[in-house]
Parts: sequence; structure tokens; C-alpha cells
Amino acid sequence: MVRSCVVLLAVLGLMAPVRAQDFATTDATRELVTAMAKVGFATAPTFSPDGQQVAFISNLSGSPQVWRMPVTGGYPQMVTSLDDPVERVVWTPNAEWLAIQVAPGGGLNSQVYIVRPDGTGLRCLTEGGKTNNWLGDWAGEGRYLTVSSNRESADAMNSYYLSTAGEFRRVARNEGIGRIEDTTPDGRFALVNRLVTRGSNDLYLVDTATGAEQLLTEHTGPGSFFGVLAPDGLTVWLGSNRDRDRIAFGRIRLNDRKSGPIEIIAQRADAELEDLRIDSVGRTIALAWNVAGRNELELYDVATGLTRPVVPLPAETIGNLEFSPDGARLLFAASGANHPRDLYVVDTRSAQVTARLTTSPHAGVNLASLVRPELVRYRAHDGIELTGWLYRVPGAKTPGPVVMSYHGGPESQDRPVFRSDYQALLARGITVMAPNVRGSSGFGKDFVNLDNGALRVNAVRDIKSTIDWLVQNDIAEPKKIGIMGGSYGGYMVMAGLAAYPTEIAAGANLFGVVNFATFFANSEPWMAAISTVEYGDPRTQTDMLRDLSPLTRIDQVVSPVIVLHGANDTNVPVIEAEQVVTSLRRRNVPVEYILFPDEGHGWRKTSNRIRSTAEIVNWFDQYLR
Repeated sequence: MVRSCVVLLAVLGLMAPVRAQDFATTDATRELVTAMAKVGFATAPTFSPDGQQVAFISNLSGSPQVWRMPVTGGYPQMVTSLDDPVERVVWTPNAEWLAIQVAPGGGLNSQVYIVRPDGTGLRCLTEGGKTNNWLGDWAGEGRYLTVSSNRESADAMNSYYLSTAGEFRRVARNEGIGRIEDTTPDGRFALVNRLVTRGSNDLYLVDTATGAEQLLTEHTGPGSFFGVLAPDGLTVWLGSNRDRDRIAFGRIRLNDRKSGPIEIIAQRADAELEDLRIDSVGRTIALAWNVAGRNELELYDVATGLTRPVVPLPAETIGNLEFSPDGARLLFAASGANHPRDLYVVDTRSAQVTARLTTSPHAGVNLASLVRPELVRYRAHDGIELTGWLYRVPGAKTPGPVVMSYHGGPESQDRPVFRSDYQALLARGITVMAPNVRGSSGFGKDFVNLDNGALRVNAVRDIKSTIDWLVQNDIAEPKKIGIMGGSYGGYMVMAGLAAYPTEIAAGANLFGVVNFATFFANSEPWMAAISTVEYGDPRTQTDMLRDLSPLTRIDQVVSPVIVLHGANDTNVPVIEAEQVVTSLRRRNVPVEYILFPDEGHGWRKTSNRIRSTAEIVNWFDQYLR
């Protein structure tokens, strides 16, 4: 463990988990789940300044760490070997350092380090302790790192320049969450993204020398914006849903640093712009579109205004777009239901995928045999169209056991990416349905805001609509339907078990919110500050939040529940799990509690992913089959 910045956390007064011993399951399940959970991944690439090397994050060692390799391929070299997971890496413009973001114990108190590309000289630049620090990119021709931190105020992530000597200079004071999305090459101007409430943010152009700033995306109601600066600093290229439902591609021209209107360049009725990147000379922009969960990639030529599609893509979803310094190559990470996340190279002149840079290990797993899902559409109780990804057991012709899996967020989206837990359930004869109910992202701002505040009851009713569709279409056998989910998905698990106790036979709650009063009181202050529009204001809407909390109706839960949580979770603190376990035990409802002492909000270590998946699969195998 990196000790110069890490304060060891003593977890005091926590309820002892039911099972402290190693997981007990069948040999077949253990072998299956172990193989699935050991499947590797590679992500978050960053080019060396000469474009000849790529650093990236992989779990080849059992925990996400930094590796590097030639862009032409070859055997990867390990750069870091820490006990704690690495979440981000960027290469300095002078090639001397890699900057990395490390999560002590898997928690949110991330710290920023620099390390030489050969792994020597590791040094922490942030103070450690409980401060949250998010690494951005290099600015000012490599003199500074851009960092978001709550070092000055627990309830706000301010924007900073951070030198390699560990000196902070605040660029912008933010309410809620703020981050520097891009800077001009000299670092004089920064594009700052501020999220004051979930579902609504703005972009600002900030003069880093004087602190003067101007709002670029003035709007009323919800609005989502993200963007990059052209290298000459005269244009902001952005994604915007101002005056429209879905995020489109546009630009803002800057005349003498004064912004003009948002000009829409490309929009789609069936998709939202999800990401964009510009090359270092401002010639080409990569556009990633989200089409109901799958991605499409285009290259936009700034000079001609023409776009070229990159087809075919190697898998259903892509991310982590990164241009080489000369703009000749574009790297991205691709993942699909039967395709672990790996890195690919696009030749920007031909708009073709020309190489697979990494091939993550998958010993004992025949990827071609894994189930790919079908996108299904169905109606909610009030006529709203819902979608979901249906992973059906191969050869199933009659109704059988089904587990519904709900994503976190709630402003997130279940997508056809590699999920070892889904594939392990399928291998045990259990179909998986991953719904995107109201409140999910990727379908426009109207849909993502349909569950705000008191409207959350309709998102819970969407669980019943999903159950009805599964039964009516002869997919699920009544009384053999389970529910699982993490974070906000854990909220949906407990809300569903309380609302539909006779229709859901078992649940798996992974680090879920169950009591909004304790969530707001104990979560990270900046998280609480941005969540009042999404959930409700604990100062003025106490009764509504109490009524929406699953804990209020916990006495209606009768089905067996397995509860899994990380001891270092400060997003959804452990008290949320303890309240569920205490309440269910009091009424003798079957419950198991697994606490991971070395994890935070989710599992990063392979050994913990193995145990979690094995326990969940065994749980549903026991109660649904």
C-alpha cells in the first residue's frame, strides 16, 4: 500500500457480517465464477509525447494498475504495483512523468501521484487523508495538472492547477462538482464544467490569470453540456441538449473571448452524443454516439464539415477516446457482452480500425459461447416506453428463473458490456433482464428526469411492469424472479422487494441506498449537495424522502436478501447496509451480509469480485432453482 498519503481507516462499530469465512458454494460454481471474474480488461489509454508508447490501466495483476507498451504492440510492462487500485493515468508532455489517481482502499478519497514511466520515483502530490481529488489532464505545456478537489470545502469540488512540486493554485471556485474539461495550450484559459444539481450543468470559460469567467451555456430547466477547446482557443466544440431533448453536436465561436450562440452541427433522433475528442492540431474530432446503449463512432473533419463513420467496431460499446500527438491514430477501449474491455487503434486517414493493441486474458472462458443480449421494448403502467437488455439462457423455450438487474445512478444506463456476473448466472440456467427504466440516461433529458423527487414511485412501478412483461412473454416463471443491483440499483432492489413481496422471490443488494435521511447525513457532502433535485431536499422535503425510502417499508420484505458492501464506501456509507440487515434479522427474514474491508463503492480486486459473484450466483441458484 502507498503509505505517504494514505490514512489507514479503522472500521469501528460495524455490524459483524453473517459469514466471515471464505465463500461456500459448489465446486462447479466456484470454478465457473472464478474463471469469469478473472477475465482481464484494459482501459484509459494515454499516449507518450512521441506517440510511440501507450500507458493504460489493466487488472492483469489482480488489481487495476498502470501498464505501458509500444503502440505497435508487444508485451506490456508493469509500471505500478500498489495494493490500492489506480483509476486514471495521463502522460506528461515532456515524457518525464505519468500522473495517476489512486483510490486508497477503493474509497472516494482518491489521491494524485506522479511516477516515472519505468515505475520509479513514485511521489504523492496531494495531502492524503479524507480529501477527494480527481485527476484531469496536463495544462500549461506540462507545468500543471488539472485537479478537482474538496480540500477547501467538503461540499464542493473546486478546480485547481497542481504543480509537480505539489503546489495548488485554485482556478475556479465551484458549488457542487466542478472540473476542468480542457485548457488552451498555454494554460491561460480553462473550460470548466460545473454540476450544481444532478441533471443540470454548465460550461464556463475561465481566465486562469484573472479569475474572470463567462457562462457559455445559459439555460433554464435541466441541461447537459460537455466539450473541448479548439487548440487555437477560438472555438468550443460541445455536446448540448439546450432547447432539445437529446444531446447534439455543436460549437460556440469565441470572438475576442466573448461567446456566441450554440450552433448545432449534427443531431440524431435515435441517439445522443456521448463523447467527443479533438486532435492536438484541431483537424479531426472523434464523436461517439449512444444508440439505445450501443455506440457508433464518427470522425468529423473540421475543415470540410464532413463526417466519416468508423465501421465495423469490434464490440457494442466504446469509450476512452484518445488521439495520438500527431492525430494520425485514435485509441479507444471497446467492450461487449462477449468481449472484455480492450484497446484498439483507428487510422484517422482511412477511418478504419487497424489494430487490436491489447488482448486481455480469459483463461477457461470461451468468449464465443457467451450470451449476447437482445434489446427489448415494452410499456410501463402509464404507457411510457421502457427498454431492457434480455440475456436469455441458450435453448430456453419455456418460462424459467430470471434475475432482473438494475443499474446505479439513477442517471446511468445498462449497456451490453462484459459482465461476469450475468454470464455466470446464465451458465447456471438463470436468465438475466437488465432494464433501463425511467430515470435512465441515454434516452433524452425528458426521460432521465421522469423519476425526480416524488416521481420516483413511478420508477418503482416500472419494476412491476418489467415483471409483467417477463411473465406475459413466457420468459419468467412466476415465483422464480429475483432482483439485484448496486448503489441506486440497490435502492431499486429493496424498493422492489418491499413493493412486490409476493412477486420477487429473492434479492441481492450491493451497496444500496435504503434510507434517504441517513444517506444525506453520511454521504460525501458534495454528493449530498448535488442530489437534492434528484432525490429531494432533506431540509424541506423530509416527509417525502421518508416515504420514498425502502427502509420505511422494510417490514413488507419477506424474500431472502443477500447484502454486500464495502467498508470504505463514503458514497453510500455502510450504515445503509446495517439498517437492512438489522431490520430483516429482527423479523427472521433470511439475510446474509458480506462486508469487504478493502473496498469502497464497488469491487476492484479480483479476489473480491470472485467472492461477490460466487455468493450472488449461489444465492439465486438456491432461491430461484
